[in-house]
Amino acid sequence: MNLFAPIPPEDSNSPGARPLADRMRPRTLDEFVGQEHLVGPGKPLRVQIERDDPTSMIFWGPPGTGKTTLAKIIARMTKADFIEFSAVLAGIKEIKQVMSDADRARQYGTRTIVFVDEIHRFNKAQQDAFLPHVEKGSIRLIGATTENPSFEINSALLSRCRVYVLKPLTEDQIVVLLERALRDTERGLGAMHLEASDHVLRKVAAYSSGDARSAYNVLEVAASLAQQAGGNALSDATIQEAVQKRVLLYDKNGEEHYNIISALHKSVRNSDPDAALYWLARMLEAGEDPLYIARRVVRMAVEDIGLAEPNALALCMAARDAVDFIGMPEGNLALAQAVVYLSIAPKSNALYTAYGSVLQDVEQTAAEAVPLHLRNAPTGLMKGLGYGRDYQYAHDTENKVADMQCLPDSLRDRIYYRPTNEGVEKRIRERLEEIKRLRQPASQMSNRTSGPASEASAGKKSRTKTESET
Repeated sequence: MNLFAPIPPEDSNSPGARPLADRMRPRTLDEFVGQEHLVGPGKPLRVQIERDDPTSMIFWGPPGTGKTTLAKIIARMTKADFIEFSAVLAGIKEIKQVMSDADRARQYGTRTIVFVDEIHRFNKAQQDAFLPHVEKGSIRLIGATTENPSFEINSALLSRCRVYVLKPLTEDQIVVLLERALRDTERGLGAMHLEASDHVLRKVAAYSSGDARSAYNVLEVAASLAQQAGGNALSDATIQEAVQKRVLLYDKNGEEHYNIISALHKSVRNSDPDAALYWLARMLEAGEDPLYIARRVVRMAVEDIGLAEPNALALCMAARDAVDFIGMPEGNLALAQAVVYLSIAPKSNALYTAYGSVLQDVEQTAAEAVPLHLRNAPTGLMKGLGYGRDYQYAHDTENKVADMQCLPDSLRDRIYYRPTNEGVEKRIRERLEEIKRLRQPASQMSNRTSGPASEASAGKKSRTKTESET
């Protein structure tokens, strides 16, 4: 097999032998639909292609947005040999062989573009194998990934590539592609003389979630169903049968997983129950583990609601138990109830920030010994050493609050928890102020009650006496 054979023409195979999405793949930038921010006139990627800039690049975006298509257009426009790898199938042996052949081809003036689909699936050693060849220009590497390159691509390789972010296609853009496929008699479905209303095409576009390949697949299946039924009109029923069930863009271990759970959390925090329900449904319908969502919902209860509504934690734990007990899909309503309750509950992150401050002091201050008066003294030796001496039993005091220091000396009078005026925390705040007042020594309390007021009273008596004497 010659790795450096030119790209075969698109019509070298029978059109029916290849999927519609592959047959309709754009061959030039003028045919390319979408990504105007990259390939529009004067935009960065178009300029790089037109100038034949040999810099390697990474295409990052969702499925069906044109990553492979752009790589093939670049190869065709630059008249370079195009080698396509799948990171799912290729190993280090194949990579080294291709790199060796590319080095030899370069000596004869042949340029090689190596396209690696799903490049994030290559491990560190496999990615490192490209480095010297990219560095000296033996190959022009184009990688495609649906995952964030910052986390999935080696920093050394990433620094040698330009990263271009591709966006999901809009419904209008997908409709344009579908209409083109219906008209094209050479590569598309034009020979079938199908009819489809704008409404039907937009339904396909909506189901595809910005994925052109998915839209083409639905159209191809729908066309086959219509043909089998002896008609040429694509109806709502035909499209629904072709779709079966909408496939949502989601990866339980990828970035979209973290994006959507972040959206759910922030919607709850912002007291938006409608948005919270939407993102919850997106995760559940895409197949996310409901117990994972339940754990995150419990975290929201303690991080963003806290003691402003103490019942929130209990309700979220009950939702978790309900999901575990009755399973799905019945358990989805328990999670829905929890996220709506959290959304409308009063919000406070006082506990969250308090614990963060405590952790900071734990990490940055000396680990002082526990004060002697807070230690138990189960033995005579320990009593002799002062363990438990001067401890004040709060229940023996009149107000159940002893004037006793419980923090180490270096943190004396430190305040971590500052309750808000939201929900139950308003009562907690008032209670803490009362505790602070009750904790003051009796001498200070008597001075406070007999201080300014008594002095004012004494002054008044003195002034009265002087006036009567005069």
